Amino acid sequence: MPRLFVAIDLPEQQRQGLAAVCSGLTPDTRWTPESQIHLTLRFIGGVEVPLVQPIRKVLADLRFRPFMLQIKGLGVFPSRRQPNILWAGVAENLELINLQGAIESSLVQLGFAPETRKYHPHCTVARLPRKLPRELLESYLERHGRFSANAFLVSSFQLYSSMLTGKGAIHRVEETFGSD
Repeated sequence: MPRLFVAIDLPEQQRQGLAAVCSGLTPDTRWTPESQIHLTLRFIGGVEVPLVQPIRKVLADLRFRPFMLQIKGLGVFPSRRQPNILWAGVAENLELINLQGAIESSLVQLGFAPETRKYHPHCTVARLPRKLPRELLESYLERHGRFSANAFLVSSFQLYSSMLTGKGAIHRVEETFGSD
């Protein structure tokens, strides 16, 4: 049963910029490999094989105009008191929200349960250890929290499969869908 998600690939320059801030915490911080940094639009999860083609079709039918997007700012989920994920956010962007909403609606129409959490666009930069010293995190965010990369043109998005391994997930692009 493939695990699927929909995402926007970042250009190499933006991935390299994020990779440059992937240090300075504890040795057991699990940094996202540069090649796997992406902006998730919708995690689908495990899908029965007969549903993969209908997913591809609804995604291929979506239409959107290319838009500019900027990776900006760093933060943590769920909170600074209990950080699990270090993320890079994006500058406010209505076109991104509209694209994500269209993807969400299309998947719900196929019978997938709607996402219950509000969409918070981000790129996962690292998975943080449970006992990360708070002072270390605060210092890191003080140094890197205002991270900003050049804006880039989004003219496509990807359907990915994800295979879990003992060393983390391995992501593979299954198909790319373009704009109008």
